[in-house]
Amino acid sequence: MADTKLITVFGATGAQGGGLVRAILEDPAGGFAARAVTRHVDSDKARALAAAGAEVVAADLDDAASVERAMQGAYGAYCVTNFWEHFSPEKELAQARNLAQAAKAAGVQHVIWSTLEDTRRTLPLDDARMPTLMGKYKVPHFDAKGEADAFFRDAGVPTTFLLTSFYWDNLIHFGMGPKAGPDGVLQFVLPMDDAKLPGIAAEDIGRSAYAIFKAGPESIGKTVGIAGEHLSGTEMASALGRAMGREVRHLSVTPEQYRGFRFPGADDLGNMFQFKRDFESTFRAPRDVEASRRLNPRLQTFAKWLENNVDRIPVG
Repeated sequence: MADTKLITVFGATGAQGGGLVRAILEDPAGGFAARAVTRHVDSDKARALAAAGAEVVAADLDDAASVERAMQGAYGAYCVTNFWEHFSPEKELAQARNLAQAAKAAGVQHVIWSTLEDTRRTLPLDDARMPTLMGKYKVPHFDAKGEADAFFRDAGVPTTFLLTSFYWDNLIHFGMGPKAGPDGVLQFVLPMDDAKLPGIAAEDIGRSAYAIFKAGPESIGKTVGIAGEHLSGTEMASALGRAMGREVRHLSVTPEQYRGFRFPGADDLGNMFQFKRDFESTFRAPRDVEASRRLNPRLQTFAKWLENNVDRIPVG
């Protein structure tokens, strides 16, 4: 269609971007087309998106010129960075700056920036309740994204700021699934005491973003939070047990203990969970489940997500 609006989707072979590309392709009469951006156009995931009808193009977030080329002619752009590829907030900030400047140069009419809170606005660096990491961050993978919001505002880019939630898919891909304890019973570790954790199926992030694009400019300049459900560690363990058909206990450890686990990023994640626990009401407030469901009527609960994914969760 001549009036089809093109959406450039960064991270198109990842969790968020892939969900958005699929949402666009599942709605051929919706008036939108997907340009899937990846560094590796010959990967299996990229080939699958091309076969499904997406335009697949190469770009690297570290290469500002390639980012701008990927946005040329697009009505909208979904902008996301992946801290866990490099563990560098400085690199994430540079990539976000490239995205904002490219969107401005290309004249993109609607950007969705996948962001998170800059926790330092709530918990200053000199607050001893939580250790400072890398010299100037509390939760590096949050703080860099929140700090980068200013790049889009200062550039005058028409932007919706999308606050995402904990991916339930982390139980599959990030080693956060249940693991056998000393007695053989599965344990689900969440260092948040009884606080509730906003969570979401990664696929629903893409569907929600598509709904924001379809709604037009009404959310430009606004912050939109999304979540599928808010659950405590005990509630998540119970749901996991029902889905797996075996007992799963919630193992409540302290953030200090979690920071001491020996895996890359444990200190960052320990601080993240502490932030979500200590400032529970502030963190949960913008991630309203009913508002998310109005945006995305297909929004999954944790139990529904488990129905489709429980067999994919590695059990340690």
